[in-house]
Amino acid sequence: MKLYSYFRSSASYRVRIALNLKGLTYETVPVHLLKHGGEQLSESYRALNPDALVPAFVDDDADVTLTQSLAIIEYLEETFPQPPLLPAEAADRAYVRSLALTIACEIHPLNNLRVLRYLVKDLGLSEEQKNGWYRHWCEKGLAALEVMVARDGRTGRFCFGDAPTLADCVLVPQIANAQRLDADAHAHQRQLPRARRVHQRVSREAAGRRVRRAGLSARRRRRLPGAVPRGRRFPA
Repeated sequence: MKLYSYFRSSASYRVRIALNLKGLTYETVPVHLLKHGGEQLSESYRALNPDALVPAFVDDDADVTLTQSLAIIEYLEETFPQPPLLPAEAADRAYVRSLALTIACEIHPLNNLRVLRYLVKDLGLSEEQKNGWYRHWCEKGLAALEVMVARDGRTGRFCFGDAPTLADCVLVPQIANAQRLDADAHAHQRQLPRARRVHQRVSREAAGRRVRRAGLSARRRRRLPGAVPRGRRFPA
C-alpha cells in the first residue's frame, strides 16, 4: 500500500492516523505542495489524482486507487475491519460520521491551502486578513464540535466511547493545524477542553501502535538482505 502525502496536509494526516491505528504497513510517497511550484500539479501526479490534491492511496494488491481521505478510511475499515473505526450500531455509525463531516465538510474546505492562496493572490488579502479568515472558520467549527461531544452521553475517552473512531482521525489533524496557526494555544485549551484531550489521547495511541509496528517490521527486515527504505519522493 502507498499513501501519497504531504506532512502538513490535514487530509493526509487523517489517513496516516487510521493506517497506524489499524497497524497496517504502508509506504509514504511525499508530495510537497510548495516546492517546485507544487508537486501535486505535476503531470505525473495529476495522472494519479486529476484534482491535484493529497492524499492519494494505492493498494496494488487489490488494484485500487483512491482519493479523498474519508473514502480511503472507509475502504480501510471495510478491508481491514480490526480494530474498528466505526461502531457496530447504525445510529452510532451515523453519529460518528456526522462528527467527522463537521470538520471535513464545514471547516477544512474553507481553510484548504488552495483557498488560502486564492484569498491572498487573487483577492488581495493580507497575511493578517488570511489568518483571521482561518481562525474564524476554525474556531466556529471546533466550538460546534465541542458542544456536540460535551452533550452526548456516548462520549468517552474519545469522541465516541473509549476507543478511537473515524471522528478522532479527523479531529486530531484539525486541532494540530489550529495549534500551528494560532499562537494563543492557551485559549484553545480553555475553549475546547474535550477536543484537546481527545487530540492528545489519539496522538499517543496512534504513535504507540506505529512504534510497535515499526519494531516488528525492523525485526523482520533484519532477516532480509538488501532491505529498501520505505519513503521516497514523488517526482515533480
